[in-house]
Amino acid sequence: MLKGPIAVRFEQVFPFGAYLNSDVEPVFEFENGKRGSQKKHPVTGELLWEVTVIDGDRSLKGAQTVAKVKLAAAYQPVPPNSVAGSPFTPVEFTEMTATPYISDNGGRARLAWSYMARDMVAADAAQS
Repeated sequence: MLKGPIAVRFEQVFPFGAYLNSDVEPVFEFENGKRGSQKKHPVTGELLWEVTVIDGDRSLKGAQTVAKVKLAAAYQPVPPNSVAGSPFTPVEFTEMTATPYISDNGGRARLAWSYMARDMVAADAAQS
């Protein structure tokens, strides 16, 4: 039986690419509704960071077009340079995992995925 994160390739999660749509932000613990310390990766102990990306799949609609990806790193990751003339930076993620969970949005439960990666690189750099 599968338990915990499932190793996936970037191309499986984002076959049409992913485009950075946020700054790199720390992920915080919340206790009793109050923000606590920055979360850490449960295995490596590294700090957790998060970015929002737009999925390049044009068949997706609404909230499906946006995904959050967590990164475990000792220091805040630096995004790749943006592409001249574009508001979005094409990125790829290395050593990705996906963890399924049930999201309950007002009584409408659905399967959702939490994504984590080792690193974020420029889309063309992953080809090298």
